[in-house]
Amino acid sequence: MTIGLCLAVATTIVASLPVDRFTLDWIHSIEKVRWEEDWRIDPARRTLRLVESRLRGSGAGMEPPEGAVLRDGVWHASGTGLEVSRLRLALSDYTDDWRLCTRQGCRPLRAYVPRSTSGTPATGTIELLPCRTGRPDRPQRRG
Repeated sequence: MTIGLCLAVATTIVASLPVDRFTLDWIHSIEKVRWEEDWRIDPARRTLRLVESRLRGSGAGMEPPEGAVLRDGVWHASGTGLEVSRLRLALSDYTDDWRLCTRQGCRPLRAYVPRSTSGTPATGTIELLPCRTGRPDRPQRRG
């Protein structure tokens, strides 16, 4: 087993991905511009470290971070040492979905979450955290 990325809803792991880095991207709910963040998993510390962010515009709450560089119309900023044990992201009917991109391609986060018994998409919070992986995309309980 290696350290990879798990996606959890409540206390249940809904996906286990054997990756060492990933990109999150989304469309800002008000300004309608794309934001991308590259993250790396630190297996020794069991943390997620922001490597770089890219912002394809600016506006309400979307000012480029200090030190950002504009290249080809996109603001690029280093991760400035941001390191977290997990990311908590909202799944909402009122905003576009987050996308999780790995070497295998990009998928909406909602695609990893089981639908409710009524068949409606999940809402609430999804967590991304480092975890031991062995079998990708196999649901398991988190303790």
